[in-house]
Amino acid sequence: MKSVNLKELAQELNLSISTVSKALRDNYEIGQETKERVKKLAQELNYEPNPYASSLRRKKSKTIGVIIPEVSNNFFSQVINGIEEVARENDYHVLIYLTNESYSREQTISHHLASGRVDGILMSIASETQDYAHLKELTSKNIPIVFFDRVCDELATAKVTTNDFQSGYMATQHLIEAGCQCIAHLLISSNLSIGQKRMQGYVKALEDYGITCDASLIVNGDKTDAENRETMKQLLRSRPEIDGIFASVERLAMSSYEACKELNLAIPENIKIISFSNLYVASLLDPALTTITQPAYAIGKEAAKILFNSLDKNKPISATQSLELSSELIKRKSTAV
Repeated sequence: MKSVNLKELAQELNLSISTVSKALRDNYEIGQETKERVKKLAQELNYEPNPYASSLRRKKSKTIGVIIPEVSNNFFSQVINGIEEVARENDYHVLIYLTNESYSREQTISHHLASGRVDGILMSIASETQDYAHLKELTSKNIPIVFFDRVCDELATAKVTTNDFQSGYMATQHLIEAGCQCIAHLLISSNLSIGQKRMQGYVKALEDYGITCDASLIVNGDKTDAENRETMKQLLRSRPEIDGIFASVERLAMSSYEACKELNLAIPENIKIISFSNLYVASLLDPALTTITQPAYAIGKEAAKILFNSLDKNKPISATQSLELSSELIKRKSTAV
């Protein structure tokens, strides 16, 4: 059966092309009865949308950009899966850009996207980033941005995050209640808001349990995996009283496991370890890793929903649309509780 185009479908329904187009996209401006009538006839007449023609009419690329700092972290792959689902529902393509935690790379990508190659951006900032002029350039060109996980507080736009302070507190509390009295905290980066909030939760938990916070036990883990492993070995050699480790990201937990193995320190008998992690294989490690697990897939979906709602209604994104989701403590053998 030959398919009809949008114009022919509109003529059959005695409606404007604009009304039919909005009804097919489930736009809020169109009544439910009209939507159902349009979709029913579109199916009967074998209507197939032409995304390229639609893009030209609206001067839209039908593409969004997703900027992430790394791909080795399972958290980001799960976020992308959530974003992809919503993008497919909206007939959009997704371009993935990787900064490798580099500020200069993030700048280059931002300047590239400022030309209008994408209709909107979903972004998690690099650990090196401290200046946000390149991101302000994007918003000055009316390119909507939604941040997720690692956010820029200087831009008044929506942010989808998790309860990092509370989760940092919960992780530290768990170690204390497991018997730890000397807990090291491995900080992802002092530049990132998530790093600061997780560390603040750690400090607050120590304070509430009457344990003095020792700044020398807070280690910045923004180096290579090999360098982080050596840093951990040096710390554990110099501070043999350490009996707990709270890693703010999974790669720092892996460096801790490797350091403990090389120093013949048994987990959890000598040292207990907990980490923020979305590793699928966390339960298969030896011993299984206790984790604070973020709802990564939901973060991707919610961030994408905010962006596509803005694109569909042609309305600016507001900071009031921000969401904070809850992470989950999953107890396993690395803390022996």
